[in-house]
Amino acid sequence: MHQSREPHPGQELSIPPGPTGLIGAQRPAAGPAAGPVDELAAGPVDVAPDGPSDGPSDGAVVSGALGRLAGTVDRLRRQLDEAQAHAAGRSVVEMAVGVLVERLRCGPTEAAKQLQLLAEQAGSTPLELAAGLVNQAAADKISEAAQEFVARTTDPGDPGVGVRLRNTEADALSGSDAAAAARAMLEHALRPLGAVAVAIWAARPDLSLALAGSAGFTDAEARRWRHVPPGVVTAARRALDERATVEYRTPAEAAVPSIGRYETGGGRIAVPAGVGGRLTGVLEVCWPGEPPERSQSLQRQFEALAGLCAATLETWSEDAPEGAPVSGPPDELARLVDGLLDPCMVLEPVDDAFPPQFVIRHANPAFVDFAGRPTAALVGAPLLEAYPLAARAGGLLGAVEDVHATGAPFRDPRMQLAALVDGVLLTADAYVSVSRHGDHVAVLWRLADNTPKIARLLHHAQRLGRIGGFEEDLGSRQVVWNDTLFELYGLPATARPIALDQLAEHAHPDDRDAVDRFLRTLLHHRRPASTAFRLQRADGVTRHIRVVAEPVHDLSERLSAVRGAYQDISAQHWTEVALAATRDQLAQTEQQAAERHRLVRQLQHAIMPPSAGPLALDNLDVAVRYRPAEKDHLVGGDWYDALALPSGQVLVCVGDVAGHGIEAATGMVALRNALRGLAATGAGPAQLLAWLNSVTHHLTDNVTATAVCGLYDPQRRLLRWARAGHLPPVLLRGGSAECLPQVDGILLGVIGQADYQESEVELRPGDRIVMYTDGLIERRDQGLHASLANLVSLSEAAPRAGATALDAHLDHLLRFSGADTDDDTCLVGLEVR
Repeated sequence: MHQSREPHPGQELSIPPGPTGLIGAQRPAAGPAAGPVDELAAGPVDVAPDGPSDGPSDGAVVSGALGRLAGTVDRLRRQLDEAQAHAAGRSVVEMAVGVLVERLRCGPTEAAKQLQLLAEQAGSTPLELAAGLVNQAAADKISEAAQEFVARTTDPGDPGVGVRLRNTEADALSGSDAAAAARAMLEHALRPLGAVAVAIWAARPDLSLALAGSAGFTDAEARRWRHVPPGVVTAARRALDERATVEYRTPAEAAVPSIGRYETGGGRIAVPAGVGGRLTGVLEVCWPGEPPERSQSLQRQFEALAGLCAATLETWSEDAPEGAPVSGPPDELARLVDGLLDPCMVLEPVDDAFPPQFVIRHANPAFVDFAGRPTAALVGAPLLEAYPLAARAGGLLGAVEDVHATGAPFRDPRMQLAALVDGVLLTADAYVSVSRHGDHVAVLWRLADNTPKIARLLHHAQRLGRIGGFEEDLGSRQVVWNDTLFELYGLPATARPIALDQLAEHAHPDDRDAVDRFLRTLLHHRRPASTAFRLQRADGVTRHIRVVAEPVHDLSERLSAVRGAYQDISAQHWTEVALAATRDQLAQTEQQAAERHRLVRQLQHAIMPPSAGPLALDNLDVAVRYRPAEKDHLVGGDWYDALALPSGQVLVCVGDVAGHGIEAATGMVALRNALRGLAATGAGPAQLLAWLNSVTHHLTDNVTATAVCGLYDPQRRLLRWARAGHLPPVLLRGGSAECLPQVDGILLGVIGQADYQESEVELRPGDRIVMYTDGLIERRDQGLHASLANLVSLSEAAPRAGATALDAHLDHLLRFSGADTDDDTCLVGLEVR
């Protein structure tokens, strides 16, 4: 590596052309003397082999004092986030305790116990129950929106929108200014929706706008937009003029100047805020990409937050200071840094100690965080908190301290930068330039590869796939895990990682043979291996895990380390189990359905064969046809009958029970047998249908049916007939066909008592009568009258002569029928001799 120093202090930002970059941590030992932090972090850190690095290093192991420092900082940061989240929810719990004190007439201690008891009985957390109690007791707009959003929350890890809105209200109203309200809205209510910045605008009488408070923007950006003159069209100005919510899905769609347009780079929503019909300001929310789809429920949440903005602006004064003073770089330095095409950040010392502690005060629009964090999350954070590995010997912190102390610019064309991403060490080479500008230090770098993008992809891939990486040094027996593995094993981040030779002890007894085969292939045969097993955690939870690993050889081809990954496949396993059970249940259901359909067909064939030869009853020839449905699940209750009665008359009938399946078939059997028994009384067709209607209504289970019933007197060649909601018979005489005039008659089984009309027709030798069910003529694309007309035309074209003319007639109707409903069909043909 090479570094250069100018002979005298200066203020310079110099960098050659090249790729873009990152923040990190290693400086050549030939540079200025290391400070006290270098001595503190003197422990060994094995980062990567010598030479350039194109991404995550193979066999990267973090050890020594610096590794412990980085791990401690990461753990403390997580604990701080948890403490902040707990503190935010505490206000909601305290308000809920107050509600119980008032309702139960008890003290605060007893009310807190009751809240805990009610939460246990309801199977929820105290925070969720507290949010519900507060929303129920309140009558404001935030509570109304919260109740609707709580019902739509499905993520078990999410405390609920109602909790977030109530936390927002509590923090905003307890703050001292609009800036506190903006921060509360962003952290509690808007960041879960993907937003990265929020601005609260105050409307002035002269039609200008003032930035009353903001969060997520840099200090320099907020200062530039402190005042918007009249006539400047912005998203906020449009929302005020139109008195409605304004939404831009992309920056190109907006085509108007907006705060943070180049920082957030995404869409935004501006919601007018006011009290009593008077607009006092605007709430503007920014996203890094497109905003979420604005449903009615989401719009109500934005309006609730706008109402909170209006309440804040009622007490806002333009002359009042906006929170505590925030230090930042001079405007000239900020403009200079923002004009650079390479990532650059400005550091400021925050104490008079030596060496001082540095805080990140500004980052230009080209800034890209190595760990994939948004810029707004880093500005204002101490350098060592954001990048612990900068403190390593010869790292970036030492260069910053030297430049701040001496004023001499520092440049290194190939500094090795390092950062921890989810516990995995990533390194890259970069050109780094550090220079002092007054009391501030500017750090500019350009990476030699696309490591930031790779780091973000790695982080999100691990999170989405629930994948945890590991590496085990077989010589030192040191094991490195990332944070995901500790979560999979149910261990705290401070626990010792579990070595591969102990893996079988944590597996289910039935899976230990598979784990042994995996280890034998990996360690003895030295080949990549994978297996799946059930992990038994110390907390009693069993997870289904897939592990993939490969051996790592040194220069002498000896096995030196093992690296690999664990993946939680529990959801996939249980999904496969559920699918297998569903398939078994579906197969059983299909088998049962097939058996039912088979029984239905056997029942129908036993009572009504699909076809039967002509039957001679005195001077009447009778032929029948039955065509079942093509699909088994459509097997229905169509039926027919023809028999000679003791009185010498001939009974002919056709019917259709509503529905399909075994119920329709059994109903058909009941009606057919009942009509046979009733016909022996000698009653006429109308009376027979009246009695059959009573049987259908009272003695069957919700069965309805249509039927046509006829009694033929051979002596007089007279056919008396009646119908119950059925299609009329067709008469063919002398080559001309027509439908018999319809008579009144309601469906069977609809009411308990019904009367039916009866008609009669005197037949001649050679006349034919056809009775049928609707499966013969119904079409989806035409009405009933057209279908009947087609049937009449087909009857006229049917064969009229020959010994088997009647059979041929019925076959002709079945063959050329245009019906397309795939329903059962019954035909009964009568011919007078």
